[in-house]
Formats: sequence, C-alpha cells, structure tokens
Amino acid sequence: MNLSTKMSWVVTVASIACFAAPASAAEPKKPLTQYWVSVATQNMSIPGMSQGEISGLQGMILGRMAGVGPKRTLLLQLSAPGNPPAAPEAMHDIPPGLEMGKALPLLIPERGKPARGEEPQERKAEKPKVRMLFYWGCGEAVRPGQPRVLDTEKMSMVDFGRAMAGRTGTVQVPPSPRSGWTYAEWPNRQDQKEVPKSGSLQGAHFVHGNYGPEIKFSVGEKHDFMAPVEFTSVRGGLADSIAFEWKKIPTAIGYFAMAIGHSEKTGETILWSSSDAQEPGYGLMGYLTPADVNRFIREKVVMGPGVTSCSIPRGIFKDAGGAALQFIGYGDELNIAYPPKPKDPKIPHEYIWTVKLRNKSTGMLPLGQEGMREERTTKEKPPAEEKPESTTDRMKKTLDVIKGLF
Repeated sequence: MNLSTKMSWVVTVASIACFAAPASAAEPKKPLTQYWVSVATQNMSIPGMSQGEISGLQGMILGRMAGVGPKRTLLLQLSAPGNPPAAPEAMHDIPPGLEMGKALPLLIPERGKPARGEEPQERKAEKPKVRMLFYWGCGEAVRPGQPRVLDTEKMSMVDFGRAMAGRTGTVQVPPSPRSGWTYAEWPNRQDQKEVPKSGSLQGAHFVHGNYGPEIKFSVGEKHDFMAPVEFTSVRGGLADSIAFEWKKIPTAIGYFAMAIGHSEKTGETILWSSSDAQEPGYGLMGYLTPADVNRFIREKVVMGPGVTSCSIPRGIFKDAGGAALQFIGYGDELNIAYPPKPKDPKIPHEYIWTVKLRNKSTGMLPLGQEGMREERTTKEKPPAEEKPESTTDRMKKTLDVIKGLF
C-alpha cells in the first residue's frame, strides 16, 4: 500500500472520529429556510519566489492546494422546507464589488445515475500498516515525552482513529439534499465562474425564488474575503529547526499550522502541529466557530490573532524526502435570523430564515528550501557551461516528493 493510499485512509478514519458526535442543537418549532455562504481564500506563498516562478509550479501539487497565487472561492447553499415546484427558480443578487455580474443562479443538483452495465465491486476491509511519529508545539527543540508513536499494528482502529482526530469544533451541518426539502447551490452546472481576485462581498445581498422566502442581508468589511496567507520568512532545512513567519491577516481571529513528511528510510510518517497541547489538528483544518476558536486559544491549541511566527522542532524531518506545511487563519462568522426577536417575551415569535456566513484563509508551504540553498553553497562551483539550477527547478524536485503526502 503506497503512502498516498495510507494517508487517505488516515484522513478518513480521523474524519469519521471528528464528526461521529451528533449535533446537540434543539429542533426549531417550524422548519427554517437555511442559507449558508462559505467563504475561503487559498494561497501558496513561497518567500523569495516571484509570482512568475510560482506560476511554473501549477499542477505540481494536488487538491485544494493547487493553483497560482491567492484564490478566492465561494460556496452558496440554500435549503427550504417542502418539495420543489415544477419549475424551481432561485437567484442570489450580489453587490457590484464582487465583479461577477448582477446575480448568481442557485440550481438544484441533478441526481447521479449509475452507469449502465457496471456492477458494484466489493472491497475487502484491509488494515493498512501505518506508523506515525507525532510531534507538537512551536519551538526549536523537541519537547520531553515526544514523539508520540501511533502504530496500526499495535493499536485498534478505534484508538488510532481517536488519536488522529484529536479535538473537534462544534458540529456544523450545512444544507444538503434530503427528502421533503428543496436544496440548491452555487457553483453549479450552469455557472462555475471563478471569483475575481479583487472581488468583494461587501454590500447588500438578496436571495429570492419561487420556493422559499426572500432573504436580505448585508456583508461588511469584517466578513469579506480574508487576506491571503503570506509567509514572509522561512529559515532552516529539514535537518534544522524550521522557523517561519507570516504576515498578520487583519480579520483573522486565530491561527493553526501542521506539517507532514515521510521517512524513506523507515517508512514512517512524521506529523507536527503548532499546538502547545497534544493535538494532531486534523479536526481543526476547516471552518471553526468563533466560540471554538476562542476556546482553543484558551487551551493553547490555536495561536492567537497577534501571533506571527513559529518554529518546527529541530531534526524531526531530517530523514524525510520532503515536507509541507499547511496553515489556516480562522475568520469570524456572520449569523442572521429573521424576523428579529421582539423585546417583549410575551409576544409569540418564530424565525422564518437564517443566514450563516463563515470564513477562512489557508496556505501551503514546501519545507526545506533554505537547507537546500545552504547545502549548495558548500559544493564546488559548477562548470561554466552547466546551467545553474533555478528556484523553480528546485521547487519542482521538492514538490515531486511531497505531492503524494496529501
């Protein structure tokens, strides 16, 4: 079983453990129309590299980390009680500053149809062999009692999953297709245009259609797209303590970082998180409520909004062929319920619709480049006819090693 398959299995186990707990919120008296706006900024920031050089790396990394420079994404999800009408329609009128036209169409997803002649294949439940060395805490030296060793050959699947899941935030269940409800979303099959890099959510928003109530709300600067993660300095190679600094994100309410590498010698996966407490962080790399962020800051798991630097302990990635850092800045939430609750508690009141806007800014950074540069300075000067290795070439070599980690 290769590393990519192993890591996919690890993330799956951790995800199951993260979200196994049921939501504790009380059911409303009447079904509410829910509208969720999930806002994100993504960036791969490499100190010392121009945007032109970073552009040459497009496609070298996978999934949510792929792309060139800062990227803004938006996910709109509408859920209204009742089955859809014969010709369902819904639109989200957007402010001019978003630079995406006057409105975004909300469409009901088409139901997936199984391909003809295809038979479902049975999969054998294979227990993979995964040995993980887990470190935590910012600092130059490995702390006493570390690493914690997680080994599937010596642990049950339940214990391994719990150890990988760690802490989780409040369970938030976004709208999704379900019986007796009408669900619509953007982007969709009709409209998938990208959010402009200069687009802004600030201003008036209006959601309307023929199967739900009208929804009006406004977005201010505090809940607009967050600034991208920008690493301003990275010092140290894989055998060293790796110190990294980042530019403060004005609207961030907390930060968290985790790094991962793989030892070619032992086959072990090395995991590190910035938490002062023992915390792997798999449950913290997505949206968190402000209450959860504040709680984790008090528990010294999440870094406060004023922190702008951290160090990975010396030598934990010394045998790794490559390593990568994932970073997240948590944003504030906007929660609106309509109609407003009257001041007089004797007046009967029931909400008709709610809006939730959540925000995050994420970044990725290949590690070990500083060490590679220092190592090259100790070697003899290459012959005049030999072309020096460019920064982009060096990055491609590193990314070739680490792209399978995620």
